[in-house]
Amino acid sequence: MDLLKSIFKGDKVIWIIFLMLCLISIVEVFSASSTLVYKSGDHWGPITKHCVFLMVGTAVVVLFHNIPYKWFQLFPVLLLPASAVMLVAVMFMGRINNAARWIEIAGITFQPSEFAKMAIIIVTAFILSKGQTDKGANPKAFKHIMLITGFICLLIFPENFSTAALLFGVVYLMMFIGRVAISKLALLGGGLVGVAVAAVVFLEVTKGMDVEFLHRFDTWRARIEKFVNNKEVPAAKFDIDRDGQVGHARIAVATSNVLGKGPGNSVQRDFLSQAYSDFIFAIVIEELGLVGGGFVVFLYILLLVRAGKIAKKCDRTFPAFLVLGIGLLLVTQALFNMMVAVGLAPVTGQPLPLVSRGGTSTIINCVYIGMLLSVSRYTAKLEEQKLHDAMIPMTVETGVPDTPVFESQAQTAVEPTAQSLNNDEEFN
Repeated sequence: MDLLKSIFKGDKVIWIIFLMLCLISIVEVFSASSTLVYKSGDHWGPITKHCVFLMVGTAVVVLFHNIPYKWFQLFPVLLLPASAVMLVAVMFMGRINNAARWIEIAGITFQPSEFAKMAIIIVTAFILSKGQTDKGANPKAFKHIMLITGFICLLIFPENFSTAALLFGVVYLMMFIGRVAISKLALLGGGLVGVAVAAVVFLEVTKGMDVEFLHRFDTWRARIEKFVNNKEVPAAKFDIDRDGQVGHARIAVATSNVLGKGPGNSVQRDFLSQAYSDFIFAIVIEELGLVGGGFVVFLYILLLVRAGKIAKKCDRTFPAFLVLGIGLLLVTQALFNMMVAVGLAPVTGQPLPLVSRGGTSTIINCVYIGMLLSVSRYTAKLEEQKLHDAMIPMTVETGVPDTPVFESQAQTAVEPTAQSLNNDEEFN
């Protein structure tokens, strides 16, 4: 028991959420990998590989949650330029699923955008922490965040629009939480709406053009048109070959019930492309029903709530912004994936964090969990120290070393002051 406590340190709720998502992932990926089994002829191969990634990921969580959060500030020094170089290189590499998102180094295939996302979240948290003043964030903080985030998102955008949009949206929310001037955020929001309108017009103007750089535009156009088309199509006339992903995902959801068909009893997994990745939530609902799907949603929402509670306990701004950024990134991506699976958003190709089958994304998500736990360990020690400090005056006054501290006094000792949240150096 003591050994387990020494290994699994940090916020226990986050540990439970992580382990529960891993357990759901093993069950559902094993069930949803029927197409991979058919192609490879190896019944245990796909799930064995996935379990290895999860075990490595768990070791990564243990490693990173033992690293003091201050060291995370150094990660972008290497990650940012390296990911930028790889994002440029990946544009000229071979494509998978008609998109140049993967790069291979030393026999290992991964997505550079995953490393870029981590670098941007850490950089944004660092700049916001250094830019805090009594009147809000320093205007220079907004400028530096936009320059770095805009550059990286432009590199991601041509081959992975959904990832670029998701990352930029999370950074936008972080700036709002980080007290960036509302006028700047409103101006930025208005500009983004204008860009979105111009992009839709551009997609229509370039319809039918055969340009190498625009090869992804046809895919984006088709997905948007299918999503906004409200015309009802009779089941007999629905083109299941052309719209197989959306069609089979909706069939999986529609044929489920409150408790589902049971683990391993999915039918649509044999027909649904990327059932083990982009559309795994549809398989979760088909097999585990509304109860299982609702439980998965609850786990992600609880993860964001715990991140918020950890941030509230921080007495310094960098770890607070870091855990909020990580929580927003993981939960926003999960919500997009689930909305796509149930037909509430156009197809984006975003995996379900810690549940979908994957290599790079699984390990990176485990790094995020390790970072959350690292900050939670810091806040736990902070609370212990504050409670200890609060008891010293009472011990001196009463002469009794074990005099209890009333709950109201303990709460006062734990609550960080407004001044303590701004004790980082000003951004220069």
